[in-house]
Amino acid sequence: MKTGHPSKKDYVFVAIQLLLFVAYIFPFKIIPLNINVWIKHSGLALIAFGLILGVIALLQINTKISPFPTPTLQSTLLTTGAFSIGRHPIYTGVLAMTLGYSIYNASVFKFLIFLLLLILFYFKSNYEEQLLSEKFPEYAIYKIKTRRFI
Repeated sequence: MKTGHPSKKDYVFVAIQLLLFVAYIFPFKIIPLNINVWIKHSGLALIAFGLILGVIALLQINTKISPFPTPTLQSTLLTTGAFSIGRHPIYTGVLAMTLGYSIYNASVFKFLIFLLLLILFYFKSNYEEQLLSEKFPEYAIYKIKTRRFI
């Protein structure tokens, strides 16, 4: 396996992800929703949780971060901290924040983008896990002990 060099598949995953992020920022209102205030505020709690988890995971990865699923040459297998909670804490953090913000804004459009991100991250993480399993033999044990997302 040749690690460290993004493949065409890597670029496709990242391009779709960027398109979804760009679409998410547009303030489209498909269906007006009236959501209870306490439910809206639960969205803020999800945003805070996602932000904290994502930042902790980013700090753990430090300089080895890459938007591509292919592990970098200098990557190491992280199984502690945020990575003991879920195998993909950054994806989990992004999903929690996008879900939380869609709830807070009572936005069906943003919720649909969240669902598309969830589907994308599922397939992106499958691909990433194939590559991680090839690079790190101990990944199989980690995969059994730790959930993909929270």
